[in-house]
Amino acid sequence: MNGLFLFLWNPLVWILVFLGYILMFALASVIAPKVAGRLSGKFSLYTSMIILFLMIVFIFTATLLGLTYLLMIGLGAEPSLQNAGVVLSGFVVPLMIFVILMNLITYIISPYLINLMYRARHDPRIQEIVDRVASRVGLSKPPKTVVVEGPPNAFAYGNFVTGRYVAVTSEMLNMTSDDELEAVIGHELGHHIHKDNMIMLFLGILPAVIYYLGINLINISLYRMGLSNRRQNNGGIILLAAGFIAVMISFLLQILVLAFSRLREYYADTVGVRAAGKDAMQRALAKIHIYYNRNYRDRIEIANSKLKTLFIYALTDAVAEPYYRVSREDIERIMRMPVSALEEIFATHPPMPKRLRFIENLSWL
Repeated sequence: MNGLFLFLWNPLVWILVFLGYILMFALASVIAPKVAGRLSGKFSLYTSMIILFLMIVFIFTATLLGLTYLLMIGLGAEPSLQNAGVVLSGFVVPLMIFVILMNLITYIISPYLINLMYRARHDPRIQEIVDRVASRVGLSKPPKTVVVEGPPNAFAYGNFVTGRYVAVTSEMLNMTSDDELEAVIGHELGHHIHKDNMIMLFLGILPAVIYYLGINLINISLYRMGLSNRRQNNGGIILLAAGFIAVMISFLLQILVLAFSRLREYYADTVGVRAAGKDAMQRALAKIHIYYNRNYRDRIEIANSKLKTLFIYALTDAVAEPYYRVSREDIERIMRMPVSALEEIFATHPPMPKRLRFIENLSWL
């Protein structure tokens, strides 16, 4: 066992691990979304999501074990399974429980806050549409439907305490035709069918745990480095390095989680297509895209919203022509628009041109 710890402490091993992180980051943030967006086959989309999910969990687990080892070294403890258990139970696990509880509390109360902030109101007419679309896509228990004020958008939210909701803004109702509205609602129902809120809650906790572990390691290291004992200073340097590494890895994990979120948007789009057809889904997305490129103030409102991960539309720069009505030529023009790979990496939603191309190439529905 000690040989294993010495192997892990070898600088060459850590260099290889770092290069491995870079490779996995490239695969997850660039290749996986391209496989889903360009090939748009059912198998490739599922495979991309599975690979990316496992990659995130693997990086989290490996980082957690590595930080546990470095914490033992930094505290001057002999690396062993017994000491690892002490570190995990006395430091790592309590911090994980704290982060999980904070996220869980936020998850439970957020629907109440959303309904209050957006002045949500029930609309029986829209509920009938949601019920009809839910039946069409195989959702036996339709979510509650509310109308909220604001620029054109829609989002799915809720949990096991509050129940599930689909919110549609009044401007979205004014802007879309019946089949376009059904496509938008189908997309949001897709998030409920795929349990995206729960999945993203779980994945969102992982980088948060690593981040707070890193911050705590930095604080511990600064305390120990303030002491006069040389051995404690050496341990403090190790903990400081471990803390900075943890913070950097947490950022990488967050980028991978964003990549996974973009794949889930493609996945939800397939339900919108099932609900109302390719053309209706494309027209609805194109209208929303054009609206926000014409209305800068509303773009800023969405970009700054804490709830933008829930929206059917979240901003990545791909400029469209400033008009509302869309034709087939308009959709094709948007599909041909270039997108910024750098901006996409930090976005919760795929760029609209890629979403439209994804829907265009769907062949398995």
